[in-house]
Amino acid sequence: MLPRSRTLPSRIHHGVVEERHDIRHYLQVEVQPKAQTESEAINPQSNYSKCFDDDGRLKRTGTFWTASSHIITAVIGSGVLSLAWAIGQLGWVAGPIVMFLFAVVNLYTSNLLSQCYRTGDPLTGQRNYTYMDAVKANLGGKSVMVCGLIQYLNLFGVAIGYTIAASVSMMAIKRSNCFHKSSGKDPCHMSSNGYMITFGIIEVLFSQIPDFDQVWWLSIVAAIMSFTYSSVGLGLGIGKVAENKSFKGSLTGIGIGTTTHAGTVTAMQKLWRSLQALGAIAFAYSFSLVLIEIQDTIRSPPAEHKTMKKATFFSIVVTTIFYMLCGCFGYAAFGDTAPGNLLTGFGFYNPYWLLDIANVAIVVHLVGAYQVY
Repeated sequence: MLPRSRTLPSRIHHGVVEERHDIRHYLQVEVQPKAQTESEAINPQSNYSKCFDDDGRLKRTGTFWTASSHIITAVIGSGVLSLAWAIGQLGWVAGPIVMFLFAVVNLYTSNLLSQCYRTGDPLTGQRNYTYMDAVKANLGGKSVMVCGLIQYLNLFGVAIGYTIAASVSMMAIKRSNCFHKSSGKDPCHMSSNGYMITFGIIEVLFSQIPDFDQVWWLSIVAAIMSFTYSSVGLGLGIGKVAENKSFKGSLTGIGIGTTTHAGTVTAMQKLWRSLQALGAIAFAYSFSLVLIEIQDTIRSPPAEHKTMKKATFFSIVVTTIFYMLCGCFGYAAFGDTAPGNLLTGFGFYNPYWLLDIANVAIVVHLVGAYQVY
């Protein structure tokens, strides 16, 4: 028997139902489904909602610039004014190297953390709104408790540091004016307790404003303030170097046997001061605890982690350059006697009005940064 034609209708042949195979079967072209664009993949609700994101929340409006301003606000704090002292403990060689290494480590870890904003797929995965959400989604178990304890202890320490720094700056304004009026004859001793209470009351009042920490201009104002007082410190340092007509300091930092206002530096004190300097530089770069929260303000597309990586890189480069300038010129101006804070340690006394402006900027910045944290 001749083989059955492939063009005939299907029928039972040798007890088996044959499928129809006509010429159309061989000419049929399988059409692949149209690939989703990144915008559709990230935000599946975009086709029918212009007000909400894929998680049902109001559309996020953050951009590269707002994220950068948030990061700069969180990173550049009054700690920048202590970098001259930190470099003074480590010297011209180790000081800048350590600062650069901390910048690289912070950039690397921040990029890793930005990948944890979404669980699973980086485009359509479930969002993690806070650092603790990311820990719970990626680690779980006891790690949540341990990381949570560390985070809140850190935040508690930051809050205390901000309160003390703000009160010291408030007090420095009054002391600066006191020195000016008495021509330096009055020591102008005063307590900072009242200023700390005032700062606390201000923060309590601001915390009652709904979503005050998410106001778009808050971080921009705080970032401007941070650049203001940092620029004043940098400018005064450059002016002091020009006045001295030389760079002070040494390759290895403050030496054993050097006499300071606290006494003679011993070998143990040198070690302790060096460790303190490492801590001061590390603290100056700290913002990882609020990175996820900052990333949660960014709109998409493009994917949030892409924008966050660019903002992180830009912010850390800017802050590192600024840190290098402030720290190095401050150390060059004062050498081993560099104060712990260029503006409140009274390394400078004049022009007093410029110091007042810088200290007001510190207070305004810390008020905003406290709310961001």
